Amino acid sequence: MIRAVWFLILVALISLAAAVVADNPGAVSLEWLGYKVDTSIGVLLAVVFLISVCLAIVFRVWFYIRNAPKRVGKARRDWRRERGYKALTQGMVAIAAGDAQEARRQARKAENLLAEPPLTMLLSAQAAQMSGDDKAASKFFEKMSERKDTKYLGIHGMLNQAIQEGDKDVALDLAEQANDLNPKTDNVSKALFELQVQSGNWEEAEETVRKAVKDKHLDTDIGRRRRAVILYQRSAEAESNGKLSDALNFAKRANNLVPGFVPAAVRTSRLLQGAGKRRKAASVIEEIWVTNPHPQLVDVMEELSSGVGAQEKMRSVEKLASYNKDHEESHLAIAKSALVAEMWTEARQHLEAIAQTGSGDVPAARICRYMAELEEGENHDVEASREWLKKAAVAEPDSAWNCSHCSQVMAEWEPLCNHCESFDTLEWRTPPRVTRLASVDLETSNQGSASEEGAGETIDIEANSETNSETGPQPIERPDGGS
Repeated sequence: MIRAVWFLILVALISLAAAVVADNPGAVSLEWLGYKVDTSIGVLLAVVFLISVCLAIVFRVWFYIRNAPKRVGKARRDWRRERGYKALTQGMVAIAAGDAQEARRQARKAENLLAEPPLTMLLSAQAAQMSGDDKAASKFFEKMSERKDTKYLGIHGMLNQAIQEGDKDVALDLAEQANDLNPKTDNVSKALFELQVQSGNWEEAEETVRKAVKDKHLDTDIGRRRRAVILYQRSAEAESNGKLSDALNFAKRANNLVPGFVPAAVRTSRLLQGAGKRRKAASVIEEIWVTNPHPQLVDVMEELSSGVGAQEKMRSVEKLASYNKDHEESHLAIAKSALVAEMWTEARQHLEAIAQTGSGDVPAARICRYMAELEEGENHDVEASREWLKKAAVAEPDSAWNCSHCSQVMAEWEPLCNHCESFDTLEWRTPPRVTRLASVDLETSNQGSASEEGAGETIDIEANSETNSETGPQPIERPDGGS
């Protein structure tokens, strides 16, 4: 609307000027090089307008011809860039589809067409990795690391390669460089932490956890747990180096960071005992027993009562169990101590209180073994003892430290799994159950003790459900070597 108004105003002004010139034609006389021209103002203005138009056309043509090479070059560059980006896109699609050969072809095409090394080198490196050419990929990543704008991408690529090759020293150095360049990147922070703990750089690993929590890449509770595990290991190393004061300090910090962390509580208590602070050592065990009863805590409490009789040790265990008296571990702790002290009534009372806590009609394996010991010790009933041991053989196995990553079972808790080197993956739980395929009664024509010992013998094959599903039922091995 506004543009239309301005157009109408312009037309009105031109019309007004034309009318003024027509009403006042005037006279103009021009003499040049012996020529004399007499005309009106209107004709002069028309001639000047025509000359101006002609000059504008001439200059326009001249500039068009003069800039023709630039336009041709620009058009060629635009054409190459369009084809280059098309090749780059197709290369990315090929990588996503897993077509290494097509990805490398498109990478070479994009590299020839585009003068943008950051994009083409990254595509070329990824294509080389997909085709298994690690040397070529390394060269591209090294070139990228030499450029300021692609340094991080190059270092990150070399880091991934070093991790895949298992070169932890090189990978740790590259992870530190990448973290310095971009400290707020989550995946680099994770890789750096894993490499630090696997290399035993516990102090640096703790600092990495602090930064990850600060940058909100890590949940606060998870960060506290990781710091507690790291402090546990620093305590162990300090103790091995004879720095008992530092060891106790680290253990206390670990125990305070995560209430219910059994390994830290055990370590703290034993270090306090070594420092002659038995009462404080016992209070650490009693405090954690309220929320997380554990068999290893009973062992520590018995160590604190060393030098006294079996009945005195039992009283110490009873006091510990009183902090969580209805828990299964409390009953088992008292029963175990009562068996050692030959206090059969107390042992039976606590075992019978939890005798049906196992799966189905069979109590837990530990309960069965304790009942076998009780029958033999109290009543000298060998047959009853043997029956309980048979039940123990088919009951759920005792809980142990299991790696949640590789399912490895370990006798003692460690920050790193000895099998897969995963950090803080050991959990106290029932190991994979032993699958029992058959119970075979081995009967022979011979009578007597040989037949009694062979009867009811159970043949076990260790295999978790995952193995059975992949390989199917396995042949049963008999004692005589048959199947």
